[in-house]
Amino acid sequence: MKNDPRTEANSRLQALLARETGAPVSPAVQAELGAILDAALGSPDPASLPVVNREVTILVADLRGFIALTSSQPAGTIVTMLNLCLERMSEVIYRYQGVIDKFTGDSMTVLFGAPVQRPDDVMRAMACAVEMQLAMRLLNDQYQRGRMPELFMGIGLNTGSVIAGRFGSEAFSQYTVIGNQVSLASRIESFSLRGQVLISETTYQRCHGTVSATEPVEVFVAGKLVPVKVRELIAIPSLHLKVPRQEFRRSHRAEVRIPCSLQILEGTTVLPNAIKAHILDIGYHGVLVELDLPIEVGFDVKLNFDMTLVEYPVTDIYARVMKVKHEDGHLLAGLEFTALGAETNTKLQMFVQMLVGAG
Repeated sequence: MKNDPRTEANSRLQALLARETGAPVSPAVQAELGAILDAALGSPDPASLPVVNREVTILVADLRGFIALTSSQPAGTIVTMLNLCLERMSEVIYRYQGVIDKFTGDSMTVLFGAPVQRPDDVMRAMACAVEMQLAMRLLNDQYQRGRMPELFMGIGLNTGSVIAGRFGSEAFSQYTVIGNQVSLASRIESFSLRGQVLISETTYQRCHGTVSATEPVEVFVAGKLVPVKVRELIAIPSLHLKVPRQEFRRSHRAEVRIPCSLQILEGTTVLPNAIKAHILDIGYHGVLVELDLPIEVGFDVKLNFDMTLVEYPVTDIYARVMKVKHEDGHLLAGLEFTALGAETNTKLQMFVQMLVGAG
């Protein structure tokens, strides 16, 4: 990636400050220097920019499990954790000349290519995503030293044509981008697991041969009649950047409320009496159910329910009861699938993907 004049000037100023102070310039100061230079060197004023169609790479990042933490951690801890995270991520984003489009709770949208287009927008976006995951690892070290819980981030990238400009009213308006490609970036991010960077096929093709990524996987997203291809970004060898691996990743899961029945197995015999239940959470490998009657850990059961989104009745999933608990007056059981047919497995993954992609 070739430096533009702002980057070169920023580097020279950092070197000057380091020489005069005898200490390296902190990432926060680096980001502030970049903002000052943009203003001084005439970075375009979004208010004066026309509404245009242009290709942009959109980065969407979201903290996994953060909402759940808000119910178990003091408000002060939550604010501290979120501010530390946003500060660290902002430093990385500014370093790669990304533009923060918005913060939405525990997620953020970043633009590469608007309002200023550069020939290496896609590569900088992918490098930024990898560095954000590396920064999360360092941030978790800081959280642990402060006796705070860990946080993990999922990131999705998509490249495509959008409408960029200032939108709103006289009372309030802001520069942003709109279009299907923005929504697709958000959908791709929703499929990312802890620590993952997922990229669209378009993004991959823009940097084909310069990045290391997995083979494409097709996922179903809301608003698309055909599946969308995504890849997991592994590394950018030319920049010596590699996404840190997370060994605890699991499949996608979706919250639902689906009526189902459980039939207990005695050996290979399925008992006729069924226990009524509701599936509250479903993934590729298991479900969380709310039961009408108690059941014991270790029991093997046969599940029956309808996956209406894919018009498929499930009659051949077998599972084992892994845990049972009482929560807020409800009896819950965690089931892990032990056997299911090939067609059911395909339909199940499609079903979960459609639920995740619609969320």
